[in-house]
Amino acid sequence: MYGRIPLEICFRIIYSISEQAFTVNMDTPLADRMRPKTLDEFVGQEHLVGKGRFIRRMLESGQITSMVLWGPPGCGKTTLARLIAHYVNADFIPFSAVTSNLAEVRKVIAKAKDDKTLFKKQTVLFIDEIHRFNKAQQDAFLPHVEDGTITLIGATTENPGFEVIAPLVSRSQIYVLYSLNEKEIATIVKRALTYFPQHKWDKEALAHIIKHANGDGRTAINAVELAASLNKHITLKIAEDAVQQKAIYYDKKGDWHYDTISAFIKSLRGSQPDATLHYLARMIKAGEDPVFIARRMVIFASEDIGNAQPTALVVATAAMQAVHMIGMPEASLILAQTATYLATAKKSIASTAGISQALSDIDEENLDPIPLHLRNPANKVMRSLGYGRGHVRYPWLVEKETGRKIIQEYMPKNLKGRKYYVPDWK
Repeated sequence: MYGRIPLEICFRIIYSISEQAFTVNMDTPLADRMRPKTLDEFVGQEHLVGKGRFIRRMLESGQITSMVLWGPPGCGKTTLARLIAHYVNADFIPFSAVTSNLAEVRKVIAKAKDDKTLFKKQTVLFIDEIHRFNKAQQDAFLPHVEDGTITLIGATTENPGFEVIAPLVSRSQIYVLYSLNEKEIATIVKRALTYFPQHKWDKEALAHIIKHANGDGRTAINAVELAASLNKHITLKIAEDAVQQKAIYYDKKGDWHYDTISAFIKSLRGSQPDATLHYLARMIKAGEDPVFIARRMVIFASEDIGNAQPTALVVATAAMQAVHMIGMPEASLILAQTATYLATAKKSIASTAGISQALSDIDEENLDPIPLHLRNPANKVMRSLGYGRGHVRYPWLVEKETGRKIIQEYMPKNLKGRKYYVPDWK
């Protein structure tokens, strides 16, 4: 009993603190002070929390499951996780995958077990950026998710199918969250203004903040708070100073990386130089490796332009070498010149389609012997077997000198007459 009483007192103090999870200090950032207290105050993600939608129905039933919230920054992942814990009266423990380690994971699990045993208190463990946990760290949660010690809510900007271990994904519901639209951002901004009743806001200033939030609610709130600190009358110029520039989310190892380079290549393929420059600008602004961009253009020059405009491969290869030597920011000019050249060049997939079909035939057809006259007669035995016999080495030269057309088969017997290369440009 001597050791038990302080332990219970300790946990009751922690319990009391957790009950005040929605009470924030006025010195905290506005984005924290504005966190909604109910689902009805939550902005966006109607496909999940709207009337009759799954998460709302789940909370109304009082039963929750482990889940992973996948979406871009500022779409409400952390806020939704807090609301879920609040609705089921669970202890909410935020946990950062960036700053935490395996030892801290064990401490959290131990506390969750004690809360469940001593107070019948459910624990919602919220892991921000769960994709940054390694396999061992993610494995540490598995048994405790299975036995109900914790309800795990992970938040990630990366595709959980790639970044979260399969056993954890299979034990969790995956919910996709989307960037907020301008109407939803406007609602958030309007609420933020109520915290600054003495300020005057020009319509143009608010429109600028809403537009340049880029679907990120936190960015919009931070811009309002910063603008309010600069002046009592917020003009367009002050809003521009507060926003500075649109924050571009782009993780070079994640979906945004692959989606953007995909859109860039498709714009090149579609002969759309303006769209090509747009996606190129996104990658440059986000700090993408310029050599990576150049390398993809070299591939494109051969794959999608080919012999319709053979100089494309020369230009792209030279660009890759130049980008490597020059470096940024000047390399952006080289990338732009090359990208627009490739976008406006004639296109042909004759070589690409040809090698693709040839490789397919290798896999699917029998490999008949190479015709004897094409084989290398490297020694007397080979010559006696007919290697190289009757082969005309320079048929074009014979035709030029004699005017006689040379008929010579080059394909294996079972592929005789097969066409792989069919020029497709004018």
